[in-house]
Amino acid sequence: MTSKRSKLQEDTYFRVLRLLQENPEMSQRELAKVAGISVGGMHYVLSALVDKGLVKLGNFTASEDKRRYAYVLTPKGIARKASLTRAFLMRKMEEYDALKEEIRSLQLDLDGSETEGRS
Repeated sequence: MTSKRSKLQEDTYFRVLRLLQENPEMSQRELAKVAGISVGGMHYVLSALVDKGLVKLGNFTASEDKRRYAYVLTPKGIARKASLTRAFLMRKMEEYDALKEEIRSLQLDLDGSETEGRS
């Protein structure tokens, strides 16, 4: 069984890989804000993705006098994003089904208590 911490890490990797695939020129600060983590946390995540060979660094010119990094998904990164997408979707569908069941159960409880109150 996967721990809660590793699921959270996988979700973060998934979100970051997805963001980078859509816009590789996002800064660490922008990525952190969208992903809802600290800039230091984003630095750690990006370093881990680079170390795993899922992302590579490229340069681009942000303006005439500034150079920034572009975080480009590698073929291995694209494949890992696909597997993370499947796992993320499966987990969210299970959560959705459990939530629907809980709502149904609560509605039945509420309907039952309202009926008892009228007796």
